Amino acid sequence: MEVITVINCDDVQCVSERVKAAKEFSQWLHLDVADARFTFNKSWGDPVAWSEIGKGVNTEVHLMVEEPEKAAGAWLDAGAKRLIVHLETINEQSLQEIKKSVEERGAELMIAVNPETPVENLAPYFKEVSRFQILGVYPGPSGQNFLPLVLEKIKFLRQQAPDATIEVDGGINLETAKLVKDAGADIVVSGSYIFNSADPKATYEKLKGI
Repeated sequence: MEVITVINCDDVQCVSERVKAAKEFSQWLHLDVADARFTFNKSWGDPVAWSEIGKGVNTEVHLMVEEPEKAAGAWLDAGAKRLIVHLETINEQSLQEIKKSVEERGAELMIAVNPETPVENLAPYFKEVSRFQILGVYPGPSGQNFLPLVLEKIKFLRQQAPDATIEVDGGINLETAKLVKDAGADIVVSGSYIFNSADPKATYEKLKGI
């Protein structure tokens, strides 16, 4: 299974240390950017600094922010190869703005949906976007417990969009990674489970082996 390592930090020192460690084993990194408006917490999120810290790293930036269209360009310029924006924060106009910015830079776009949002609300975007993220927790800090209710969302999305790439974010460990894979997910992202383990690289490899 494809596994992407999450960087979810409050300060630049944490970001730098985790990026350095994850570079040793993870082909992609997933940077969480929370603005304390869309989320109940604020995480580190400086695209200018990231352009140096994340240089040479395949990065997807998860914009857990209000008005993602205002932040998209800066993160793409900082080297993001994939942007993840929330269904709850976009409309048709803002989506087109973001898509244009992404396409101009040869990057990819993914749409995320919160646990409480009906997954059916993604249907209007099936023809425009081929990558979707199901949050297994509420957007915000890492270390939350996985919400089993999202398994039905994954199954529904796989049935309705059989060719889509489905990523699951939040509460991922060996047990929940197997559950979401069986439900139809292609990718899992994991942060605290990897970094809080005694051997992050070995933990990452175990997740990949599911």
